[in-house]
Formats: sequence, structure tokens, C-alpha cells
Amino acid sequence: QVQLVESGGGLVQPGGSLRLSCAASGRIISFNVMAWYRQAPGKQRELVATISRNGSPNYADSVKGRFTISRDDAKNTVYLQMNSLKPEDTAVYFCNFYPTGISWGQGTQVTVSS
Repeated sequence: QVQLVESGGGLVQPGGSLRLSCAASGRIISFNVMAWYRQAPGKQRELVATISRNGSPNYADSVKGRFTISRDDAKNTVYLQMNSLKPEDTAVYFCNFYPTGISWGQGTQVTVSS
């Protein structure tokens, strides 16, 4: 069974940083493009960043210059380094294969508030 487990979220003040992790089991990520998504309360899930098999990243305009996606294929894990966090970054963050994903994990809650 393929599973994605996100972790690393929490409560942080505006301007702070967090590093999210996404551990995959049951499927090797090295053959896949991976992505981070987020869903804020009352809003649709949105794509935040993708990383290609060779490590090339792409970002939503709203996070460009602040977030960095990376991958460690040896650990079957994808990361999202989030800096200069803003209240509007508050959301549940999910990872998945891209563009065709699998069942969503539970995600990890990120709350940016003073």
C-alpha cells in the first residue's frame, strides 16, 4: 500500500520558518515528479510547488522566493522549507505525486499567527 506521511507543521509567528517533510512508503519517489499542496480553511486545495525527477523546482507565485522544495530520493522523502511565513500561508499542507496523485495523506497543519 502506497502512503504519504507529512510532518513538520506547527504554529509560527509571521516572518518565521518551518521545514515540512513528506515520507513515502510503498512506492519509490525517484521515478516521479513530486508536489506540495495546501488547503486553507474554506478554500480549494492549491498547488504550492513541484520538483522534477532531476530536482528542478517550480513554485506558485505566492510562495516564490520564500519556499524551497527539495527531495532526498535515498530517503524517499520530499521537503518544503518555508521562510518569511505570512498569515496567508496558514493551511494544511499535503504532498503527492504529480500530476497524477494517490489518496491524500492527513497533511500537516501550518498556522502563522502572532
